[in-house]
Amino acid sequence: MSGEHIAESRGSRAVDWQELTDLTRGQPFVVERVRLADSGVAVEGQFEPPQLAQLSADDQVFVAAFVRSHGSIKEMERIFGVSYPTVKSRLNRIAEQLDFVEQLDIADTGPASASAEVVDRLRRGEITVRQALAELDGPR
Repeated sequence: MSGEHIAESRGSRAVDWQELTDLTRGQPFVVERVRLADSGVAVEGQFEPPQLAQLSADDQVFVAAFVRSHGSIKEMERIFGVSYPTVKSRLNRIAEQLDFVEQLDIADTGPASASAEVVDRLRRGEITVRQALAELDGPR
């Protein structure tokens, strides 16, 4: 189905993200036109959607629930009615689809916050004491 045909068949109503995700069936896509709803300003070009937008709709919902639950795997178990290993497995599968940003250019991402994250991961049982020590002693 061509892009023109999709636009015609949907009329002037906006296509929601779920429909776009279903339509692409996990295939890579490029956004070629962006219009700001309030001002009507449109920009044309080739824009790759953000990584989270490239996840399946189910995975997007899962990530949103994980963020809303403040990263609590126990809460995710309750929400989705699944076991700890199932939550961890799904998070690992989703993580494999995302590029990891080593360091963001934001004021609060210095050694102190990196150390705090290591300690948080240790508390959650995601890493061992040995791994935490190695990360804390590593290059900064």
